[in-house]
Amino acid sequence: MKRAQIKSRPLKDTVLNSLEPEEKEYRELDGNGLYFRVKPNGNKSWQLRFKNAEGKWAWRGLGPYPTINGAAAREKAFEMQKALSNGEMLYTQEELKIQALESNNALFSQLMSDWLNSKEPNWDADTFKKEKQSIEKHLIPVFGEREYLKITSQEWFEFFQTMQRELQIYNRIEKLTSYCRNAYDLAKFQGKINFNPLDGINKFLDKGESDNMKHVSIEDLPLLINTIRTYPSRTVAIGLELLALLFPRPQELRYATWDQFDFDKKIWIRPSSIMKRGIAHAIPLSNQAIVLLKELETFKTPSNLLFPGRGSLIEPISDNTFNQALNRLGYKGKQHPHGFRHIASTALNNKYSDKEQVVESTLAHLKKGVKGVYDKGAHYEERVGMMQWWADEIDRMTNTP
Repeated sequence: MKRAQIKSRPLKDTVLNSLEPEEKEYRELDGNGLYFRVKPNGNKSWQLRFKNAEGKWAWRGLGPYPTINGAAAREKAFEMQKALSNGEMLYTQEELKIQALESNNALFSQLMSDWLNSKEPNWDADTFKKEKQSIEKHLIPVFGEREYLKITSQEWFEFFQTMQRELQIYNRIEKLTSYCRNAYDLAKFQGKINFNPLDGINKFLDKGESDNMKHVSIEDLPLLINTIRTYPSRTVAIGLELLALLFPRPQELRYATWDQFDFDKKIWIRPSSIMKRGIAHAIPLSNQAIVLLKELETFKTPSNLLFPGRGSLIEPISDNTFNQALNRLGYKGKQHPHGFRHIASTALNNKYSDKEQVVESTLAHLKKGVKGVYDKGAHYEERVGMMQWWADEIDRMTNTP
């Protein structure tokens, strides 16, 4: 029946049973603050309207119909109104839900703690420590005390996109989004949630430059280095090994000029004009890098470029030269010149897990506001040791005397 046909209240059972849904949900007064709610899908339930502790009107669900019939609903409403008149607190369904969530440790910090506990048996101690520190540094201060069910997809997207654009730490953010998504998935399979707010987030975040750059694993790097050393063009082989040792962007090495290098100070200063962020940046030169550069110097032409193009003094080698060399060595689809940055990043982050921003600076992922190559924000002195460690590590892996 239509609700316009209701003629008396309290509502009779025949009325409750036959009330038809409408395009929008509606409530019909039964009496004494008790309402009968009808949703567009036909679901029916009881609600009590009351004034909360702040004197504002609020709703408290009493249960679905016909599980709760008219007589039972009126009895429950009477008991609640009696409790209210005696000064007892009555909570809304939303307030009760929050209380239940809190009692079940539904804070985001607990969600991540549960997930980390599930990963600890499968990760080595150093990895676990590093990733736990990263979560505690980037995520917990912002979301730790929030109920994870209430953190929206929009909030997650805006948070990670802002981090990307301000810090330029794409690889780290890729890991953090993965960890959050997996933590929510764990809660989903435990029956705590039905929806993961981070599903599909990586489709819409900015793409870091190394995302699609192929690279071999750290375990396969020694074979790659030794294979590079056999390449027939010695200058190209030196260039590839310098990409592994110094891990610049390939364009930065192709456009490098001899006047940017100071062997006495063991430094390569790259001008702002060739840098992605438009900030001059220095690379400390390891002993091994200087040996290679001095060998490359024996092939020097009248050009100031380290790698001049064929028949040119002002144009460098093609942007495909290094890639073609790797293809000819059998690494097509396995290793891209840019991929050496990813390999080095992984190794340095594993070794220096407590110096994440120093590693990012080593990769020239400089924060906004860094003024120059020796600015303290560039962490230059700390990077000297990092670069030498990485060169020594490559020697160790390749059994180089």
